[in-house]
Amino acid sequence: MSAKILIVDDEELIRWSLSQDLANSGYKTVVAADLAEAAAALESENPDVVLSDLRLGQDSGLDVLKLARRGNPDLPVIIMTAFADLASAVEALREGAADYISKPLQLAGLKITLKRVLETAQLRRRLDRAHQKGRDKYNFASIVAESSSMKDALSMARKISASPFGTVLILGESGCGKDRFARAIHYGSSRAVEPFMEISCTAIPENLLESELFGYEKGSFTGAAGKKQGLFEIADGGTVFLNEIGHMPMSLQGKVLRALEDKTFKRVGGRDDITVDV
Repeated sequence: MSAKILIVDDEELIRWSLSQDLANSGYKTVVAADLAEAAAALESENPDVVLSDLRLGQDSGLDVLKLARRGNPDLPVIIMTAFADLASAVEALREGAADYISKPLQLAGLKITLKRVLETAQLRRRLDRAHQKGRDKYNFASIVAESSSMKDALSMARKISASPFGTVLILGESGCGKDRFARAIHYGSSRAVEPFMEISCTAIPENLLESELFGYEKGSFTGAAGKKQGLFEIADGGTVFLNEIGHMPMSLQGKVLRALEDKTFKRVGGRDDITVDV
């Protein structure tokens, strides 16, 4: 399905020409001459992206941007203007504009910008759906508990999830729900929109576990044809769940301890410290 673009410009010729050119490129277009018409179109047309001039008579494209983001924070807005200057560009981007282009518009460049902005918005929606699915499936309410000990553990896990402190040790018999607790803590925390990466310390051979956790540099061992990020780097800002950590080789435990305490590590074969927040 083709994307719908709301074009906001106080010059009729520009509205018409942009609408025609973009329609010929397969987009659906809606036009507005001022802030009031833009507000009505945002309400009734549900556009996929807004393309707004910065100068709109008594109003501003920044007003359109704020109005659009108030109704839909994820709606991308591209600001265009003949008054291209750094100050207005910085202000537009600070207010949340997806991009900033100057007039006279180059149609080929505009199409590239639209394609990139729409693809980014689509990817963000997919990630949001995936995160919401995780929240729905792995929230604390999904854990069934009747015994007082499990209820106490759930209460503690909720407090941990709401706190800024991030290193948690979960102990329990096999099958009691350690994995569910780990995921509930992640999805109930401020890190919920960031990656949740799980690795089983028993499922990966000892000689490969370090490179899976920390990554490796090109040429660090036979077969290392290029640089690879490990789970700690990929999960930066989110959560790493080390399942069955008690089975981790002693030779690796010191490196993992440093990563947990200092948030730093070296890739296999690397010299530089890498800092992450997991």
